[in-house]
Amino acid sequence: MQQDIFTPTRVTAQVGGKEIILETGRLANQAHGAVWVQCGGTVVLVTVCSQPLEFDKGFFPLTVEYSEKMYAAGRIPGSFFRREIGRPSERETLVSRLIDRPIRPLFPKGLNEDVQVLANVISADQENESDVLALTGASAALMLSRLPFAGPVAGGRVGRVNGQFVLNPSFEQQAQSDINLIFAASGDALTMVEGDARFVAEDVIIDALEWGRQQIQPLVAAQLKLRELAGKEKMAFTPHDEDPVLVARVRELALAAGLEDALRVPDKLPRKEARKAVKEKVAENLRNDPAWADNDAALKNVGDILTDLEKKLVRARIVNEGTRIDGRDTKSVRPIQIQTGLLPRAHGSALFRRGETKSLVVTTLGSTTDEQRMDSLTGDVTKRFMLHYNFPPYCVGEVKPVRVSRREIGHGALAEKSLRPVLPAPEDFPFTLRVVAETMESNGSSSMAAVCGGSLSLMDAGVPVSAPVAGVAMGLIKEGEKYIVLTDILGDEDALGDMDFKIAGTADGVTGVQMDIKVTGLTTEIMRAAMRQAHEARQHILGEMARAIAEPRKELSRFAPQHAEVFVNPDIIRLIIGPGGKNIKAITAATGASVDIEDSGRVSIFAPTAEALEKAREMVSYYDQRPDLGKNYMAKVRKIMEIGVIVEVLPNVEALVHVSQLDVKRVEQPGDVAHLGEDMLVKVIEINGDRIRASRKAVLLEEQGHPWNPEETARPPRSDRGPRDRHDRGDRGGRDRRPPRGDR
Repeated sequence: MQQDIFTPTRVTAQVGGKEIILETGRLANQAHGAVWVQCGGTVVLVTVCSQPLEFDKGFFPLTVEYSEKMYAAGRIPGSFFRREIGRPSERETLVSRLIDRPIRPLFPKGLNEDVQVLANVISADQENESDVLALTGASAALMLSRLPFAGPVAGGRVGRVNGQFVLNPSFEQQAQSDINLIFAASGDALTMVEGDARFVAEDVIIDALEWGRQQIQPLVAAQLKLRELAGKEKMAFTPHDEDPVLVARVRELALAAGLEDALRVPDKLPRKEARKAVKEKVAENLRNDPAWADNDAALKNVGDILTDLEKKLVRARIVNEGTRIDGRDTKSVRPIQIQTGLLPRAHGSALFRRGETKSLVVTTLGSTTDEQRMDSLTGDVTKRFMLHYNFPPYCVGEVKPVRVSRREIGHGALAEKSLRPVLPAPEDFPFTLRVVAETMESNGSSSMAAVCGGSLSLMDAGVPVSAPVAGVAMGLIKEGEKYIVLTDILGDEDALGDMDFKIAGTADGVTGVQMDIKVTGLTTEIMRAAMRQAHEARQHILGEMARAIAEPRKELSRFAPQHAEVFVNPDIIRLIIGPGGKNIKAITAATGASVDIEDSGRVSIFAPTAEALEKAREMVSYYDQRPDLGKNYMAKVRKIMEIGVIVEVLPNVEALVHVSQLDVKRVEQPGDVAHLGEDMLVKVIEINGDRIRASRKAVLLEEQGHPWNPEETARPPRSDRGPRDRHDRGDRGGRDRRPPRGDR
């Protein structure tokens, strides 16, 4: 009997003053786990499906995809096909990573299942964020499924408005908040953190995360209740245990082959070769050992056994001796080298090296037309600052397809949010900014090298940042109740350790954080120790950066766009643009400049050279000229009337040439002197606000040697004038009174 779709299994939780609904049984009932998560008018449907692997892939094939359906916000996609197809947006990729990172460690090692988690935003109310709901929904769906999963975890966001923490703040509250921390937590510890802040102290970050962890506990309890009501029976799973005899034999052979010495080689590539030599020697000895020679299954596991042994040896040395792989103590930062202005034609560049990690970071300035424009649930979004992080295969000596990975997008987003708070406001520095971090060599903390190099390259480009920003990655070795925090971790220490905690900021506070945990969770005590140690490291790195470049350069590169602003009368914007954009296109074609016009009359000009800038400025200003009193202009006759003619003395500037000012002699009909469309040399004789009077008569008198006398052409005040004559009728707005016939 089918379940009634109107009576799904539902649980609710009150979190941050809002009700969050978790229900199952309404949609996607053929999935192995499906949860509808709702807060206000925002709904996310999260599904889980799995199938057995046909062969061991050597890794756990978990796929997480988050997507935002435009119909959720009553919008039609802006793509050519008008549907959500193709590559995920940057936001969708980043949220997919937010979901993946906390749930992946909760699957048991050796699970022989291909797992797919899909999170679809199907309703968006423009108030409640969908990303943290999707994270909670993924955990809930996995709890309902038959897959072994060491959950639940719940997601949340912490903001701080007017000094008060806010859980899952609305979009409006986020704009007012000085912190934006997304986190995942279990019943007793944090498992993932991602966020940014505006120069906030480390203690505030820790207090915010601990407060948020406590606030979302009802969501953890709700998942357990939903599992009790509607969960499937968990599949049988037996963890794979290595043969203890084989493990002991591999250990004996590896130590005899010099594994401990290989793990003390300080440089990455020589250490890799030394470890490889040990592995080959162990494998050769096993193949020559009659007890193992014909056991192919056992020989296939030698690599995993050696990896576990290496992990134990390195961790034991750190715990017992306080000595790391490269010989450093637990708090030292690797040697730093910096070179700015490396690329001759780039607008700004910096080469940042920390140990064996090296990043070439380049800054490019552009106009507002270079802003990135994106389609989203909240409408069209523009970005004036972009940071793109690249991790080409050569930086680790590998051969792989060259494509942008989720990891690169995630690391770029972290570096971008870490640098964004120090950027100048658009009204002070109206350029679009793009920073590209090319990882040249990598041995850990390359994303933080992108932060340091990005800050240096911005200053080298002359961008007036408020302060330099540095970042450092912290690690953790936890054995029982004992733990050791590691500063500036290597790639191997990331792989062998329990935490990757990246912290970026200025001398005054934190601007970006990202944390992933491989153990069951992170306590507040460990996080405080990591933050304190990271603060010391950051101050050291900032000092090294200041030795290379202490402040932004005073001038932009001569290759950077030249910028100027012109303020024009809003009424003439249409003239600058021209019919079909004709005039503005002509300016761009003649100068190579980009011209951005705002409705207020503010015109921003970005040109490739100073000469092009000046020419573009003149061409724009041409349409917004004001005449000077007493100056002669070659005007165009635009209209002929009984009282005189209307001439265009400048673009969009018209003046009246009264019939009395058309000639030195009396003119009966203006059409006898002026012809429509012809040029007429006139002198501006009066400016009264927008009303302008001009005179051809004054020009003719000057040609005859009679200088213009303003008093002769200026009209006296109304109270000083006598009876109106026929030449005053244009000022009455009506028909004049003709003089008596005898006076004609």
